[in-house]
Amino acid sequence: MSRVTTRRRVVTIADGVSSTRSDNLAAEEPLEIRLRGQALAVTMRTPGDDFDLAAGFLVSEGVVSKSEHVQTIRYCAGATDEGLNTYNVLDVVTSEDVAVPDFSLERSFYTTSSCGLCGKASLDAVRTKSNWSVEGDEFVLDPEVLALMPDRLRDAQRLFDRTGGLHGAGLFSLDGELLCIREDVGRHNAVDKLVGWAVREDRLPLRNTVLMVSGRASFELVQKAVMAGIPALTAVSAPSSLAVELAEESGLTLVGFLRGSSMNVYAGAHRIAQRKPA
Repeated sequence: MSRVTTRRRVVTIADGVSSTRSDNLAAEEPLEIRLRGQALAVTMRTPGDDFDLAAGFLVSEGVVSKSEHVQTIRYCAGATDEGLNTYNVLDVVTSEDVAVPDFSLERSFYTTSSCGLCGKASLDAVRTKSNWSVEGDEFVLDPEVLALMPDRLRDAQRLFDRTGGLHGAGLFSLDGELLCIREDVGRHNAVDKLVGWAVREDRLPLRNTVLMVSGRASFELVQKAVMAGIPALTAVSAPSSLAVELAEESGLTLVGFLRGSSMNVYAGAHRIAQRKPA
């Protein structure tokens, strides 16, 4: 399947002069995630790494926490009246010891590419208890290593180079090695894809790692980091007030406005090496 980009004719105007050319756009299509045959969620995403997206979504929702919890993931045939496979419907079969979540209308939700929490019954519903605590992770991050992460993430964003319209999420080691990267039109989808890769590789919890995102740090991204056992989240833009609140409650280190050698540390500053001014 190769539908991550599409080409369209556009009119470009510069200095009052117009010209027509072909442009690459990031694809955006709905993905329905089913659990044991029952519809659980629909999200707007960039096709690609869909199995990772589904697995990561289930980690974020507290349904699964290790690779053996996920038995199979498959695309569903017969998604149209003609019986065709659109590759936009996935069914996840979990092991028998995994509790199936409530499929009531209060629980079911639709997510857009810009908001991973739309339709939640209440804020309390997304304060899902993680299987791991990140509060006790003891390490010290070098600010000079953190300063390298935005460029390393950007250099690895191949689809962004083609479209200019995709968010990136990268998982880094404490010494700045890029372990995995995922891209999507939705920042929460990019993180779910990354977490899904980790659970399918049996890497959870992701201790001693740093999650770097290309946009802002929202509440949902902090929640996803905590649910995956990631102790540090960095972003090139600002966090929200709820993101900072949840980071403080969870013991997660939260860094925003990471640009060059400057950054703002909103929570967990004890993990960042600091020099006092002369």
